[in-house]
Amino acid sequence: MTEAQDSGRKLTGWHVLAIFGGAFGVIIAVNIALAWNAIATFPGLEVKNSYVASQTFDVRRAEQEALGWTAQAELREEAVVLRFTDVDGQPVKPADLSVKLGRSTHVKDDHTPEFFWDGRQFVAADALDPGHWNVWVNAHADDGTLFEQRLEFFVKD
Repeated sequence: MTEAQDSGRKLTGWHVLAIFGGAFGVIIAVNIALAWNAIATFPGLEVKNSYVASQTFDVRRAEQEALGWTAQAELREEAVVLRFTDVDGQPVKPADLSVKLGRSTHVKDDHTPEFFWDGRQFVAADALDPGHWNVWVNAHADDGTLFEQRLEFFVKD
């Protein structure tokens, strides 16, 4: 049989308290750092009053779906291409268009590029940094129906 060697140190209640205090201190510090970063990068509210926005949501959605439009966004050779098509796949040119590009996590990169119609689609010269991008689209049909959608695409390195 082997005997346990005694190092001469004893684990006391103060040592255990220090170990627990240090462990919980690290956990609390990490939680504070994550909470601070989440609040600092939150871009803000989508709507001023979600209850009021919800009261007309179903009507607006039905009107938009009745248009039969589909929207797609992509990056091609340092240009953002935005395409609207009808139920038959034919290009659609809205009466007016408002587009904002940005990231989900912060507003630092948000901007409003100027799109022009090339006969089939809207194109805006824009060299985007790599990563995930959102495209917030607001367009009106000739009859005044609002088409709004958030599109996403990813720019590779």
